[in-house]
Amino acid sequence: MKLYNYFRSSASFRVRIALELKGLRYDYVSVHLVKNEQLSPPFAEVSAERLVPVLQEGSLTLSQSMAIIEYLDETHPEPPLLPADPAGRARVRALAQSIACEIHPLNNLRVLRYLVRELGVSEEAKNAWYRHWVETGLEAVERSLIGSPATGRCCHGDQPTLADCVLVPQIFNAQRFDCRLDHVPTVMRIFEHCMQLPAFVAAQPSHCPDAQA
Repeated sequence: MKLYNYFRSSASFRVRIALELKGLRYDYVSVHLVKNEQLSPPFAEVSAERLVPVLQEGSLTLSQSMAIIEYLDETHPEPPLLPADPAGRARVRALAQSIACEIHPLNNLRVLRYLVRELGVSEEAKNAWYRHWVETGLEAVERSLIGSPATGRCCHGDQPTLADCVLVPQIFNAQRFDCRLDHVPTVMRIFEHCMQLPAFVAAQPSHCPDAQA
């Protein structure tokens, strides 16, 4: 397997966590987003979307982190990242999508650049935008977690799932932008538990080859 990714990309981080949880070896290919390497060959020829992550396995090329993780879960089912029961799978997907679809798209690099370069938003206003959507979005996740008996040490039970793969990178970004997190104690409890697990530690940005680039 070959994973095209960027150390600070939360979507890439999700896939790295899944690969580590599955114990799968892969070649790390850095695509430096700040340097716009996603727009230039050879990566632009690999990804129609010009986005990371992209997973290649043989002749197969996959994009979008959620689809990649579910592919990994179906092709390498142990340990499972989705519950066995339909209701559990739906809950885990909903928690993951609350972050991947409701928080992350408003705060990725393309959006932040557009706010500053095209709309003339100040650095202070850009950061306020970021914090608002992260803080309110995580508050919604918090309500979902505390309102369910299925919540355990992890988002669903005591073993990491797709939801945890998505939650942890979002907290890394929230901390980097000094977001308020004291209003989401359950979220932070789960984050702190996950960061004691080897797979999450190994996948974190500071351990990536391009972290010092």
